[in-house]
Amino acid sequence: MALYLLYESASGYALFLAHGIDEIGQNTEAVRNSITDLKRFGKVVKIEAFNPFESALDALNQCNAVSEGQMTEELQNFLERSLPKVKEGKKVKFSLGLAEPKLGSHIHEVTKIPCQSNEFVLEILRGVRLHFEKFIENLKHGDLEKAQLGLSHSYSRAKVKFNVNRVDNMVTQAIVLLDTLDKDINTFAMRVREWYSWHFPELVKIVNDNYLYAKVAKFVDDKSQLSEDKISALTEIVGDEDKAKEIVEAAKASMGQDLSPVDLINVKLFAQRVMDLVEYRKNLYDYLVAKMHDIAPNLAALIGEVVGARLISHAGSLTNLAKCPSSTLQILGAEKALFRALKTKGNTPKYGLIFHSSFIGRASARNKGRMARYLANKCSIASRLDCFLDKSTTTFGEKLREQVEERLDFYDKGVAPRKNLDVMKSALETVEDKDTEMDVDEPSAKKSKKKKSKVDVVEYAQSMIEDTNGDASEEPKSEKKKKKKKEKRKLEQEAEPEEDQTVDNANGDVHEDGTAKKKKKKKSKEGHGEELQAAVETKKKKKKSKVQDDE
Repeated sequence: MALYLLYESASGYALFLAHGIDEIGQNTEAVRNSITDLKRFGKVVKIEAFNPFESALDALNQCNAVSEGQMTEELQNFLERSLPKVKEGKKVKFSLGLAEPKLGSHIHEVTKIPCQSNEFVLEILRGVRLHFEKFIENLKHGDLEKAQLGLSHSYSRAKVKFNVNRVDNMVTQAIVLLDTLDKDINTFAMRVREWYSWHFPELVKIVNDNYLYAKVAKFVDDKSQLSEDKISALTEIVGDEDKAKEIVEAAKASMGQDLSPVDLINVKLFAQRVMDLVEYRKNLYDYLVAKMHDIAPNLAALIGEVVGARLISHAGSLTNLAKCPSSTLQILGAEKALFRALKTKGNTPKYGLIFHSSFIGRASARNKGRMARYLANKCSIASRLDCFLDKSTTTFGEKLREQVEERLDFYDKGVAPRKNLDVMKSALETVEDKDTEMDVDEPSAKKSKKKKSKVDVVEYAQSMIEDTNGDASEEPKSEKKKKKKKEKRKLEQEAEPEEDQTVDNANGDVHEDGTAKKKKKKKSKEGHGEELQAAVETKKKKKKSKVQDDE
């Protein structure tokens, strides 16, 4: 039986024929020994056909199809053109050797060509890979290496391909830089205050804000040149005319020493740097808010952009945060306190980075732990929705925020909050409404089917989350109990119909169990009343007879 070999190179598909198999006897060690020697290996394997790829994009598509075990039209046409034709009802006198068994099974399903992938075939293909340049004519030295390098780069880039707008690494970098900027701005602002206070010490008590202080210090420069003409410009900087007048009066009676022009220039330059840092910090905060709305909109709507970004950066990524259970998310950032408490057998911490949320600050001291546990639960749900939903929406985060507000009211005022199931149903309805509004212009059956399936998946995931949390597990249990009770009643009714009906038939009426018993009671009461009336009449008759006897 002839053995053909399919080799997928970076430049194209190649088909080889192994015609010396009977001499080797399919011994893998013999093949290994003959691989290095081209003269010996060339006698066993010869090239039959070669189909080069049209472009780099075509090579990438073919490589992706081979890795997924799919046969493309180009490969099918190449095999049908190069291999002997397979006739129905007759035995095939050849087989095709491949490196990928999944691709071989797909080729066999479509073309009915028998395929094999074993150690013997893999060893021959290893030899083909080693001497491939010498099998193909007009191939320059180094061309194959360049094609392999380009294809490997494009293949790895395609595998690591992600949505550019949803890169959580940018959030971690931004929040870390924001924290460092806060520290640096504070230290630099204190340095400006200390430096300029040698010249104008009274300004520290008048202007408290760091940014405003640097701005005023740059504007005032030399206090001796500050006059009442500059009050209007100072009011624009400070925002208050009384403060501007106070600064001018303080400059006139200042106790600070004079500085040289070079020192004042350095102070002004440093104040300008602090102002630039503060402005950059504002721009960075706006960038962080925008990125959080792209990456984790539900988490940002629930707990805020800064706290959500800190949670993502501490966990490492949004996927890592989504994998964390709510108990772990609750104490993220308090690992030292946790391990210290476990070591000393003390009280474990109730919250970590979540403590910076406004919800825990608004809760009473007694309910802070409960609020942290509940908020961590909702944050884990929001992070999972952000991580695994295809479309980014803030609907779920807003509904979860409403739930947390209701829980706060429950702790303070005793107002019963809504259940998870009801809240998630309302959120899904709003998402569906938004999707239908978006797709009014282009209605199609396929899109609606896809949307329904996505919503069902989200609903199923939410029900699973609620079952694990135990919030929505009461309703299904109660429904099951009701069903069991109804089934028991039906079985009892089926088991006791004959006795009740015989009793009722004796009285002349056929009814259900309850009505038969009621009629029995009524009849017994009526009979008892007749007996009493008869006894009263007999007593009256006796009295009358006694009276007549006496007369």
